[in-house]
Amino acid sequence: MSGEKVPTGITLHQKSRVLEIAFSDGRSFRLPYEFLRVYSPSAEVRGHGPGQEVLQTGKRSIEIRAVEPVGSYAVQPLFSDGHNTGIYSWEYLYELGENQDRLWAEYLEKLRQAGASRD
Repeated sequence: MSGEKVPTGITLHQKSRVLEIAFSDGRSFRLPYEFLRVYSPSAEVRGHGPGQEVLQTGKRSIEIRAVEPVGSYAVQPLFSDGHNTGIYSWEYLYELGENQDRLWAEYLEKLRQAGASRD
C-alpha cells in the first residue's frame, strides 16, 4: 500500500520526556509525552462524540513507562498517571507530528480559557 505510514523506529527519551518516531518516508517527529497524553485517542480523553472532549490538565511531568505494540498498526503507551487506554495508530502519530505546533497552541488556549494549568 503506497502512502501507508510505517514507522522505522520509535525511541523513548526518558530524560527529555519525548517519544521520537521515524517513518519510512524519511519524516521523523519528536512528540513530548505531555502532548501525547493530552491528545490521547482514548474515549476517556476524546469523549464519545464532538464536544465531549475532556480537557487534560496537570500533565507537564507525565512519563511514559512503556509502549506496547498493538498488532502491526499502532502502539499503546502506559503513562505514569495510569492512563493506558489510548491506542495510537501510525497514521495518528504521523498526524500529531505534522500538526504538532497548531495542536499544542490550541491546547494551551483551551487551558487558558478554562483557567487551568499544565502543572
